Amino acid sequence: MFDLILHAIPVFVVCLALEAASFYLLPDDDELGYNLRDSRTSLAMGMGNVVINIGWKLVVVTVYAAAYLVTPLHLPAGNPLTWVALFVADDLAYYWYHRGHHRIRVFWASHVVHHSSEFYNLSTALRQPWTPFTSLPFWLPLALLGFAPWMILLQQSISLVYQFFIHTERIGTLWRPVELVLNTPSHHRVHHGSNTIYLDRNYGGILIVWDRLFTTFEPERERVVYGLTTNIRTHNPLRVATHEFAAIWHDVRRAPNWRTRLNHLIRGPGWSPQP
Repeated sequence: MFDLILHAIPVFVVCLALEAASFYLLPDDDELGYNLRDSRTSLAMGMGNVVINIGWKLVVVTVYAAAYLVTPLHLPAGNPLTWVALFVADDLAYYWYHRGHHRIRVFWASHVVHHSSEFYNLSTALRQPWTPFTSLPFWLPLALLGFAPWMILLQQSISLVYQFFIHTERIGTLWRPVELVLNTPSHHRVHHGSNTIYLDRNYGGILIVWDRLFTTFEPERERVVYGLTTNIRTHNPLRVATHEFAAIWHDVRRAPNWRTRLNHLIRGPGWSPQP
């Protein structure tokens, strides 16, 4: 009921068509535009994510509801200040969720799906993982703080709808005060870059202030090269969804001891044991 993503799908489709048409009518040599096979893979990943979340959201609601029942805090949904607090709390939770999914490899194995495209357009926003299970702990504290489960899910959907529209090359930089506070297409292009200066930067959801506060902000300077530092060269949705899990399993099996196995799971994606 409160998942705006499902209701927003027709809007997403129309915006995809309009953006694709804009590249045809107003081409720009500095922009990559669309690639049919790449966009088809992104759409398949998005549809798979929606189907999986139909069942997974039931688990999420159950856990949030249990936490909400045991906490003595219950914030009134009728108070506008509750929604302001929820907006800030949700965005901060998203920042740490996002940062954690870049810095911890077993989390990265899920999130890497979203970064696997070498193109950057609205279809890239739909390239979502089929393993969304690692997100739950990051928002659980909001239920313990007294936000009702339906409110948390609604605000998560609002954040994701907003983030759909920043996956575009068609918009340059916005008015400076906007760029200072909000996550914009320029800021998020940096996040999707495989350039060395852009790696692990700009984790924000709606706000970019967390990156500025926690020193993970990087402005768009040089031209962005999209994708991974080592691209996977496949359009097979199943391989896109599982390739990093397979790589982790390969490294864990070859590891000489349990400490190294654990490090392959919890260290960063580029970690390797010292010779």
